[in-house]
Amino acid sequence: MMPDYGATFSRWRAAAGETWTAYTHHAFVQGMRDGTLPRAAFLHYLVQDYIFLIHFSRAWALAVTKAETIEEMRLCAATVNALIDEEIKLHIGICAEAGISEEELARAEERTENLAYTRYVLDAGHSGDFLDLLAALAPCVMGYGEIGMRLQAEAGETPYADWIATYAGAEYQSACNAVADLLDAAVRRRLGDHPENSPRWDALCARFTTATRLEVGFWDMGLSP
Repeated sequence: MMPDYGATFSRWRAAAGETWTAYTHHAFVQGMRDGTLPRAAFLHYLVQDYIFLIHFSRAWALAVTKAETIEEMRLCAATVNALIDEEIKLHIGICAEAGISEEELARAEERTENLAYTRYVLDAGHSGDFLDLLAALAPCVMGYGEIGMRLQAEAGETPYADWIATYAGAEYQSACNAVADLLDAAVRRRLGDHPENSPRWDALCARFTTATRLEVGFWDMGLSP
């Protein structure tokens, strides 16, 4: 059963169709579930994800400037803090245990797939409005929550249990639900109670799907160190 992250996300996920399945059931994800993912591939992914999270933090900081209400600003600012103080810190810790220092993380070369995804998200915010940016941000936030919940229910003994527990855990799930509330309220505020009738709706669905496709590319990158 898929987690309930609000009406807007559910509609965008449905519009993404098979692209969403390709993301959430990618071979990289399945490898974490059954423990067959090579450790080198996981560490390669973590290094790139560290770089990704820096840009993702910048995108959420940009969302503060695109927001129209104090409540929108507050949640976006809190997300920036959570990314910097918790998720990035987690990556640094796991990499340190594997012998990869923070200095090495800072010097790591950003892969093309990472560049494509992060700059797409930032461009969505710079060229568009708050909804454009949220549509580009949502696949990562909610997708990891959905993946974590599914793997927690399905996974047996796996060396990636800590990763799964992080994204299935109450703290991350709470963040997903907070973003879901933000998204639903932002859409209602700007597009009304029936956003699917807005001339903007198809473009927002397409933006969400494109970001999801770039998530698939990010997993592909993880499998090719």
